[in-house]
Amino acid sequence: MKTRDLEAVKLMIELYCHGRHGSSKGELCEDCKNLWEYVQLRGKKCPFGDDKPFCSNCRIHCYKPEMREKIRAVMRYSGPRMLFYDPKTAIRHIVETVKTKRAQRKAESKGKKDVTYAEKRISRKESEK
Repeated sequence: MKTRDLEAVKLMIELYCHGRHGSSKGELCEDCKNLWEYVQLRGKKCPFGDDKPFCSNCRIHCYKPEMREKIRAVMRYSGPRMLFYDPKTAIRHIVETVKTKRAQRKAESKGKKDVTYAEKRISRKESEK
């Protein structure tokens, strides 16, 4: 997982923890700290590596169901607020999501398997070698 993606997730968890659990800015409660550690662990083990798409756009869902629900709650709460805290990251997320969805629709219309934006980039890199 890319460093900037990890930083974005950390900011989102911090926003959520501060807003929902009343923690100090930059601090995490025990539950959110465990979630953050889990996100880092899953990011390191992701088979896509640095070409990993956002989890919502990935066809491999590697989070445990309970952790997936927790991160979804964080995203639902923090996502809209990111426009005020880090607009550049929020806009980048929107652009990458749109690109991924277009690539998936295009692949489906051609009768190909479900291809993520990250998989497309990986195949391009391999073909360039």
